[in-house]
Amino acid sequence: MEKKKRVLPKPSTNVIPMKMDATFFFEKAVQSLDRYHYDKALKYFRRAAEYEPENPVNHCNLAGLLSEMGNYEESNRILQHVLDRIDPTMTECYFYMANNFANMENYESAEKAIIHYLENDPTGQFLEESEEMMELLSYELDRPAKLSTIKSREGLFDHDRARSMLEEGKFSEAVRLLENIISKHTDFMAARNNLALAYYYMGHFDKSVDMIRQVLVMEPGNLHALCNLAIFYQHFGDRESLAELLEVLRKTYPFHQDHVFKLATTMGILNEHEKAFRLFKRLLKTGEAGLDPCLFHYTAVAAYNTGRYEEAQRQWKQAEKFDPGSEIPKFYLNLLDKHREETRKPPVSYHYHLPFEEQFRGLERAEGGLPEHMKRDPLVRSSFFWALRHGDGDTKLQVIQAFGLIADDEVKDALTEFIMLPDEDDYLKQVAIFVLRSIGMKEPLNAMLNGKPTTVAPSPFSPGLPVWESKWQAIMETALRHMARRYDMVQQYDLQTLWVEYLSRVFPNVPKMTKVEGWAAALEYLTAKMHRRPISYQEAAQRYGVSVATVSKNAKLIDDACGLKEKMDAIFKKFTGMESQS
Repeated sequence: MEKKKRVLPKPSTNVIPMKMDATFFFEKAVQSLDRYHYDKALKYFRRAAEYEPENPVNHCNLAGLLSEMGNYEESNRILQHVLDRIDPTMTECYFYMANNFANMENYESAEKAIIHYLENDPTGQFLEESEEMMELLSYELDRPAKLSTIKSREGLFDHDRARSMLEEGKFSEAVRLLENIISKHTDFMAARNNLALAYYYMGHFDKSVDMIRQVLVMEPGNLHALCNLAIFYQHFGDRESLAELLEVLRKTYPFHQDHVFKLATTMGILNEHEKAFRLFKRLLKTGEAGLDPCLFHYTAVAAYNTGRYEEAQRQWKQAEKFDPGSEIPKFYLNLLDKHREETRKPPVSYHYHLPFEEQFRGLERAEGGLPEHMKRDPLVRSSFFWALRHGDGDTKLQVIQAFGLIADDEVKDALTEFIMLPDEDDYLKQVAIFVLRSIGMKEPLNAMLNGKPTTVAPSPFSPGLPVWESKWQAIMETALRHMARRYDMVQQYDLQTLWVEYLSRVFPNVPKMTKVEGWAAALEYLTAKMHRRPISYQEAAQRYGVSVATVSKNAKLIDDACGLKEKMDAIFKKFTGMESQS
């Protein structure tokens, strides 16, 4: 019987081969670190970097371990290699390098690296640690670091600056900055709400409403946006939508101080004075809002509007105490005393400024231009911007003159935009152009005049004047210089218009003009007459140092050519609706 051979089983084929890649070595390195085997971990991190040389994370892991082991110089060489050859956007490498330099006591290089990190890193991953290092470096170097900005906080810095601009009444600048912030940080709700407010201050209501609606789409419960929307519903007379939203706001009891303040001022503006009074009293009681004269005024107004007149008096006296140089508390205390016994008392605004009419009375009384506090007050300025867009003709004319006294970049922006509005009165736009010229805008201006886009030249040329003589300019400038402090912007503009019109009508037969002062005196005399200002030939002649006969003769030449009575009628009809009386 034949013996059977024994057959051995074939080796199994399901053994998984070891995959030697970067991930494998990374995991081995982590395991070694967990066991405190730093040399092994270092070897595995080097292998991981060799397997994936274009992956910056592998190199950063290696640099991090070298730093842990005290090999700071080699760590920095690897980090610099990442920035130079692999990924220049890995700004965190600068943070790691700063730590290495600091550990080597090379504080100058550490400062340079940490500043580069803060100024270029968009995420702020190591922001807190970087700020701590900045303190250490300032101490070691005995000087503050020259840090211009923190990129990860760029939006916050700019937003704080925009808020300051709003508080200073620099609305155009604030709008530009806030629009830029939102283009980069679309979910920055506070910036969107402040942009809506800036649009509102400037009278751009459609833009403001659109921005509020964007906020509420993104964050339906945003209290600032809801309050702003309620004010707009009131402004546009949408009673149904306002009533619905008011139900929500009446039942809202915010916790944070700024939310309490926002809701309180909103309820006051919406004539919900009882709710406003309780909220303002809460702010005063807790002391969260500080001793702000505005808060005392708001509380006084809410008390006044709910019949608590003694309380209103107490609060306005507090406002006077904490704002002793202001006319505002004094004005409202006088108003309260004057109307205390009357059943129907005049309405009082929550805004902490004098009523618009009172502001203009102040302008008329003020000597030496607009007081500085009025130039800076954002509520005064916003009332001017609002009136320029939504006031009647006479009010707009007053605003344009006031802008001539403020004379800053905001004013230039507002008037430059105003002269392009197709529905505004051409006379108002011409006065605005004159104001722009008087406050330093010499370049050509784009305006909508006579229903057509027009480029207004820097000099007062007209289509009937192909030339403009230096003598003519000197006469006009002499008159304007003499009138500067005694005549308002409208009257100065009317003088310029009268002079250009006279020259246009008599051209090319312009009389010989030997005495500049004689023609300037005649122009002032006629301008004063057009605006019903008392003046005599004798007075004009004395002021300009010429004879009465010269003033009389030149005034008659201008009057005969231009028709002074018709001009007087035009001015009076435009802004009073009345014919002038001879």
